[in-house]
Amino acid sequence: MKLTKGARRKKIHLRVKKNIKGTETCPRISVFRSNKAIYCQLIDDLNGTTLASASSKEGTVDAKIKTDAAAQVGKLIAERAIAKNITKVKFDRSGYLYHGRVKALADGAREGGLQF
Repeated sequence: MKLTKGARRKKIHLRVKKNIKGTETCPRISVFRSNKAIYCQLIDDLNGTTLASASSKEGTVDAKIKTDAAAQVGKLIAERAIAKNITKVKFDRSGYLYHGRVKALADGAREGGLQF
């Protein structure tokens, strides 16, 4: 039986997540992309805590085009990470293709000063 698109993404996400572990000094940026918005979190997997988060639903993000909103979310998460003295992160694309909004978020985070 063929996997659905969502089941395939979950399978890829679990495969990637078992190799990428975030720490307090080098957390994992987890991306979630819905049809209308994009969300990201800085996660410390050792303690099981979320250090910072950002989404395109926040009032500070004002873009009509979804890829521009994703780039602004990337800059916003970088700003919040640098405020907590975090400069190095591990990027977790959560099973999505590194293309479009996911790539725009990653580029925005790099422009904001994060290294991965």
